[in-house]
Amino acid sequence: MITKTFRIFTFTAFILAFLCIIGLLVFPRLPFAKKESEARQSRVIVPLAPASGETYPGGNAERMAYEDDISAKIALKEGESLVSVLTGNFDGDPLDEQIVAYRKSGEIDGPVYIAYVDFDDDLGGYRRVWDFSTPLTRQGTLNLYTVDMIGDRSICLVIMGMNNDGEQTLTVLQKKTVMPRSGRDNTPEAPFLKIAELRVDGSISIRELERTTAYQLGYTRGEPFTIAAHGRDADSQNLMDQIETVYAYNRESGLYERQRTVRIPGAQIEQRLLRELLSGSASKFEEFIDGLWYYVNNDGTLDQKQYIYFDPENREIIFFGDQIQQVFSWRSSSPTRYGLYISSQNVSVVTLTRFLELELESLEGIRLRVVEDVRIKIGVSDPWNGSYRKAGTVSSRREQASPEPYPYIDSVYSGYIGKMTFDKTGSYSLDSGTSVQRGRYAFFMLGDTELLELRSGTDRNVYRVNWGEGGRQNQNPPPAELTLVRVRLSTRGIQELHETAISMTMNPEA
Repeated sequence: MITKTFRIFTFTAFILAFLCIIGLLVFPRLPFAKKESEARQSRVIVPLAPASGETYPGGNAERMAYEDDISAKIALKEGESLVSVLTGNFDGDPLDEQIVAYRKSGEIDGPVYIAYVDFDDDLGGYRRVWDFSTPLTRQGTLNLYTVDMIGDRSICLVIMGMNNDGEQTLTVLQKKTVMPRSGRDNTPEAPFLKIAELRVDGSISIRELERTTAYQLGYTRGEPFTIAAHGRDADSQNLMDQIETVYAYNRESGLYERQRTVRIPGAQIEQRLLRELLSGSASKFEEFIDGLWYYVNNDGTLDQKQYIYFDPENREIIFFGDQIQQVFSWRSSSPTRYGLYISSQNVSVVTLTRFLELELESLEGIRLRVVEDVRIKIGVSDPWNGSYRKAGTVSSRREQASPEPYPYIDSVYSGYIGKMTFDKTGSYSLDSGTSVQRGRYAFFMLGDTELLELRSGTDRNVYRVNWGEGGRQNQNPPPAELTLVRVRLSTRGIQELHETAISMTMNPEA
């Protein structure tokens, strides 16, 4: 009898163990278990699908992370297309929420909408809580992020972009501290309060102030940020004259209100050329900025160790500073009253976008303001912000022990690789006898080393330059002998590739 009971018990235990194993395989996680990946900081992701055959520099891990970040936690309705996703913890509960930006296919010139997505305990999943129509219509200009605008540690959602009239738009939504409940008619109340909305035929910027250590430690409030809007002075005959309007936060009304208005005189530029350049066509201004631009120091001299290279033909923008080169793909351009609004994406980190606001200062200079979706430290100006002068238009007045190389030359060299022609416009051609390669080039310094970058289509090669005996003491004309050694630039500096040096001699008849 005992043996029979033991056998029944053993058989029952075996069946239960088998069912548990099957359950673990089919249901590896409980539906209410929280993923570790949901405890991430707020970020903005622009969901641009890679072109066919495009590879991710980070391999499969980068591709999987990218696809995970651009996915919304809800299914969009029919006729809605995803524009951007912002994930973060907006209400302090254990689970993340999302801001989903989308377009409606039936509205060709319609606005970009945002939807607030929150976790519903009753449903056991995420649901769409609230929708909001933004004033911007050009989805490629959307910049979406959160910041403490007021200084009381409340979450403010900033929505920046442009509309079809070429106006810059800004909307600031403050998250309510208590999640509102639906009304009697089941209509959800807005979880955000609109505290600012501006549209201007010019540019809008948020002036982020450096806050005290007491604020950083949570002891006191911080000063609210102000908003500056620059538009055209309609009462002036000069198209470059602007009116600056500053908006400050009023704690009593809970809104941003106009604080002061200042007239800013612009440069006196020949109005016919100015109208042609600022005609409302992005291609005109792209043609104007094509090439190398040096940063202008506070004393008016050119810093040839920091520059930006605009390449509209190959749709690339190269940033060089602090001995680091960053390459961004040129996604879209939108004309503004005083210049261009550019959206770009890092070619190495596909989730990193950079927005550029370019304004014309003169026929030889531009003013640049950079906004990135990675906002690491509030109150610190982006190192790329400031004025730039086109290379070759104005020489640097900075006294140097050894002169910087002139980025462009006008010479023809010959070697075993063929005949290389350098044009003063920044273009080059390499005739090997069987084929001709054409592209753009630029000489620049990295520390004490002079380098040459050759760019042809998607190919980019960097060479260490040796001008032979005596070096290039003068910027122009260059020496008769030139030796190039191919290298690689990285965060660790110049890396030797140990390839054969290319010796070239200037053609006497050139």
